[in-house]
Amino acid sequence: FQRYGQLVSWLETEEEVKNLVKQISGIQDEEDQNFQLALKFTWSNFRFHRFLDANSHKVQRSVNGIYEKLMVHSDLSKAESWVRLTEEFLNSPLPNTDGIKTDVHHSLLDLLLHLSDSPLNSNYSETPRLKETEKEDDFDWFGYLQEGELDTGPYPDTPEWSEEESEDEDSQQPLSREDSGIQVDRTPQEDQEKTVPVTWTVGEPDARTWLEQHVVTPYWQGHTPRFPHSLHLHSNLLNVWDQHLYNTDPLYLPEEKAFVTETQVIRETLWLLSGVKKHFIFQHQDGKVVVRNDVVVTHLTNNCLRSLLEHIAVYGQAVFRLQRFIDEVTGYDTEPCPPGSYSSKQGTEPPFRTYQAFVWALYKYFTSFKQELTTIERDLIGKDETVTLAGVLDRLSPHLAQIKVLHKVFCTGVAEVPPETPNVVRASHLLNTLYKAIIEYDSVGEASQQAVALLFSLWTETVRPYLEIVDEWIVHGHLFDPAKEFIIQRNKDVPVNHRDFWYATYTLYSISETVESEEKLSDAASGSSGGEQASRSQLTMVSFLKPVLKQIIMAGKSMQLLKNLDCKEADWCVADAERKSLYTLFLESVQSRLRCRDDSPTDTVTEQQATKQSLIKMQSIVAQHLQMDDIHDPLLAINFARLYLEQSDFHERFSGGDVIVDRSSESVTCQTFELTLRSCLYPHIQKRYIECCGNLMTTLKKDYRLLEYLQAMRNYFLLEAGDTMYDFYTAIFDKVLEKESWQQLAFLNVQLQEAVGQRCPEDSSRLSIFLETIDPVRKKQPVNNLDGLTLSYKVPWPVDIVVSSECQRIYNQVFLLLLQIKWAKYSLDTLTFSEEVKAKRLEGTPEEVKAKEPINQQIHRMFLLRVKLMHFVNSLHNYIVTRILHSTGLEFQHQVQEAKDLDQLIKIHYRYLSTIHDRCLLREKVSFVKEAIMKVLNLVLIFSDRWQVGFGAWKIGSIDKMESDFKNCHMFLVTILNKAVCRGSFPHLESLALSLMAGFEQC
Repeated sequence: FQRYGQLVSWLETEEEVKNLVKQISGIQDEEDQNFQLALKFTWSNFRFHRFLDANSHKVQRSVNGIYEKLMVHSDLSKAESWVRLTEEFLNSPLPNTDGIKTDVHHSLLDLLLHLSDSPLNSNYSETPRLKETEKEDDFDWFGYLQEGELDTGPYPDTPEWSEEESEDEDSQQPLSREDSGIQVDRTPQEDQEKTVPVTWTVGEPDARTWLEQHVVTPYWQGHTPRFPHSLHLHSNLLNVWDQHLYNTDPLYLPEEKAFVTETQVIRETLWLLSGVKKHFIFQHQDGKVVVRNDVVVTHLTNNCLRSLLEHIAVYGQAVFRLQRFIDEVTGYDTEPCPPGSYSSKQGTEPPFRTYQAFVWALYKYFTSFKQELTTIERDLIGKDETVTLAGVLDRLSPHLAQIKVLHKVFCTGVAEVPPETPNVVRASHLLNTLYKAIIEYDSVGEASQQAVALLFSLWTETVRPYLEIVDEWIVHGHLFDPAKEFIIQRNKDVPVNHRDFWYATYTLYSISETVESEEKLSDAASGSSGGEQASRSQLTMVSFLKPVLKQIIMAGKSMQLLKNLDCKEADWCVADAERKSLYTLFLESVQSRLRCRDDSPTDTVTEQQATKQSLIKMQSIVAQHLQMDDIHDPLLAINFARLYLEQSDFHERFSGGDVIVDRSSESVTCQTFELTLRSCLYPHIQKRYIECCGNLMTTLKKDYRLLEYLQAMRNYFLLEAGDTMYDFYTAIFDKVLEKESWQQLAFLNVQLQEAVGQRCPEDSSRLSIFLETIDPVRKKQPVNNLDGLTLSYKVPWPVDIVVSSECQRIYNQVFLLLLQIKWAKYSLDTLTFSEEVKAKRLEGTPEEVKAKEPINQQIHRMFLLRVKLMHFVNSLHNYIVTRILHSTGLEFQHQVQEAKDLDQLIKIHYRYLSTIHDRCLLREKVSFVKEAIMKVLNLVLIFSDRWQVGFGAWKIGSIDKMESDFKNCHMFLVTILNKAVCRGSFPHLESLALSLMAGFEQC
């Protein structure tokens, strides 16, 4: 029989498969070859392929999605038909299937959903279907079953018993309060009402008693019957008070009231605090929680109850706003996702992770809070002990205080921020609000320990995305911030291998406390420059990151630069599997710090003695702080000392000889939270900063020859490679002395390549020289003929981050000044006063020149003037080369070796260039001194040219004019330099001033 059933089922299935092939392919001839191929293919899939069962939840979501789609497109009739027909189908039985809403139902519905087209693409009208009426079974089953079994008894005409008649009889039985064993008291108002009391007879089953005790009177409906309560005076205070008002106030008119019990008030209070929105006593109007005016209890006056309920409504409003914020951020999900996992309902915008972390912290708090509410409600249901509204509020008072703190933080940090505010400002404002709230409550002391603990846990959760962004940046060199909520943003227009990478890659965002507007501070050459500007403008970025902001920027940029350098990563990279994140390290440090506090010594006497000694020592230290602010208050010093002693690491920070008196946000304060950050967070960032920047500096020095390039700049631009550059510039000076053209680019580059190639072949390809066009007016002076001569040195990336084009511009200014001094010195050094030269120079001397003064005397005067000019030029040359370039260069080399990061090296290099630029008198502030020096150098070149030409080209009084001009410039420079040295404003000029003074006295 079983095999026969399987055979029948198999034949039925084969017929159904053939019908399926006919319907889909349209081929009716079963002998057709195409039909047979389709049939074999279908049978193969049915026999040898396994299909997953239909997911009922997925099918139901698809059905609901189609319904919502129809409702959005206003196809109400289709939507109504769709829901009704699908529900009827799921609840109707199927052949060979037991039950409703089975897997077969959902499988068929899933098949229809896949086969059907979108209902919106066709004109649909429901076809009415007539349900087959079930035929009534007229067979007398009762008579058939009772036949010959039961005896009708002596009264065969007695009607059959039914439950309805039994209930009617029970309701008509007289009441018996004595037999019930339950006290049913009535108030005077109940006596006036003509209601039928409900009682039951003795011997009723306990189910009736249990049901009556557990069914809640529908107090939320209008005109509900009054519940029974005691006649005691305390239970009828409302009636007594109403009677008093009626007797004393002739205009008093009693209003209709909705009576509730205290248990019902407690339940609605619990529901309100748990986030339920629909209530009877509390109502939501325009986003606010209000209390009904007509709700009363019998044992409290109306004003007393309303005052109490309004107090509860304030906390309900706070819970409602916080819950609504949680729903908005999580996309109205029932449970928010942990930080790092994103909701699918966020849309195309990247998730705002700071708000998500804040919401996750709020959700975890409300989970524990709702557990407490559930416990109270269970106690209320159990009735093991008396539960009053006052007792519930007293039990919830710590939680209500915490909700007040949370709501205050939410209002300040989230609700008051305009919706158009950028994410970076919103995230910074929220973190700053939590940071300031922790410090504010922490300063109160033990009275706010619970609030500090709550805020600290909230802050540690909210700050997690920020620390994850910092960790990703300083470990992997990738600033991952899709929502742009971090205070540092990457400028994607500047690639890593660009020479401006270090200066223009990142932007630091800050918020001004005074104007409350967003500002952007480029970190320029360093991360600290932005921080310095921010401190001057009283800007508050993320407060807790201020002390380590520079280290974060330096470590992040260094790591990103390292990732793009061709170096071995094994030396400085750490595998992610072996590394703990910055957030994990911070939490572990906090837990370790808290455990150290718990493991304090138990010897009370020894602890008291140590505390007393420390108090005396701390009082003296605090008194020093206060005296610096002209505050002399011993009592204030003692109290501050006691606060300081509560901090575990206070003695460690103040036991040194140097007492920090900085009043900025980075100074040592008495706050536990700030000290926690200093000991638990900042050291991990500092450690990573040292590792990243140290690895970068090592890579640049070893693999990219950074120090060699810096030395090459000094060798060629500052003429420290004396023999090499001497060959170059003397060739130019010889051309000038011989009156030949030297301003030819090919000639200059050939001379430079020959001079450099002999000693440093690797630098010959990097060095080149250019001629820039200058103002023709400046060429009138001989000393300005060298203007426009520009030396260029090709520096590869990433060394060009340190040796930038701006640095080469300053180098060229010093290079030009040195060439002018070298030219003047070379011109004087090459002058000869031999007899042959004298005779040659005297040829063609005008008679008027000879008549005015003997020739030998004029030659002697020129010789003396040459000596004076040579003394001046040598003094200037020795000052710049020895006092400025050499001593400053030695100090620069030492500082470069001590540099900890690339930013510090860039600063050292800029400071070095700025120093030699200022001390070479190239600054605009001392331009008048440079003009006087240029006049003397120009006088030297004129003097040398006149001597080379001979006395025939001299005019009457030329020697007198040169001597007068030199004396005036010399006197001016001596006077100015002496005044500057006496004031102490330019101490480096002292050697030059003394040297020129000695030459001036000889004159």
